[in-house]
Amino acid sequence: MAKKKFSKNWIQQHINDPYVKLAQQKGYRARAAFKLLEIIEAEKLMNKGDLVVDLGSAPGSWSQVARERLAGPGGVVQGRIIALDMLPMEPVAGVEFIQGDFRDDAVLAQLKQIVGDSQVDLVISDMAPNLSGVGSADSARIQHVCELALDFALQHLRPEGALIVKAFHGSGFSQIVELFKQHFRRVVERKPKASRDKSSETFLVARGLKARENQSDVRSVGLE
Repeated sequence: MAKKKFSKNWIQQHINDPYVKLAQQKGYRARAAFKLLEIIEAEKLMNKGDLVVDLGSAPGSWSQVARERLAGPGGVVQGRIIALDMLPMEPVAGVEFIQGDFRDDAVLAQLKQIVGDSQVDLVISDMAPNLSGVGSADSARIQHVCELALDFALQHLRPEGALIVKAFHGSGFSQIVELFKQHFRRVVERKPKASRDKSSETFLVARGLKARENQSDVRSVGLE
């Protein structure tokens, strides 16, 4: 009964959520679009001509935001958007989509092949692992996902590029922040208004890669 009541309460809150209603009005696939919009407005990120990689893209609201920001005359994307998710995603005009698990080396290799030698301007990651409710296990999973996004960014970002990742306050969060600070000159935490108050999610925005010689490999300083 408790679970049923919880589900009913969640549905009611979801229906009454102003961001859910706004997303429906504006044609976004999820309220998460407003989280990204607030971050990129505050940080002045994502401009026409950019190469953007969207990790954990389904259902596609972040890719929709990227498409809007990069759209030029006639709605043609000026730049490039590459999206990846293990779940299927309805096509977004002008967005290249790869379906596969980012943790899979073969899928990661496919993404790297598509990006090629091009330098990425912005990596955005709304990825979140399936959580078990076991603190230590969940912390490790969250850290692993953040590390994967960071490792990809280190290999493909242009020197002044940026990385936005979703993390969660709790065990291991400070270590993730510290790891990002080892590789970027500026790392800030952002909690968008569209992020529910009860949620522990926090977005890290990392900008400006430090000189390569000052960096350790992510995997060699990986979080245990």
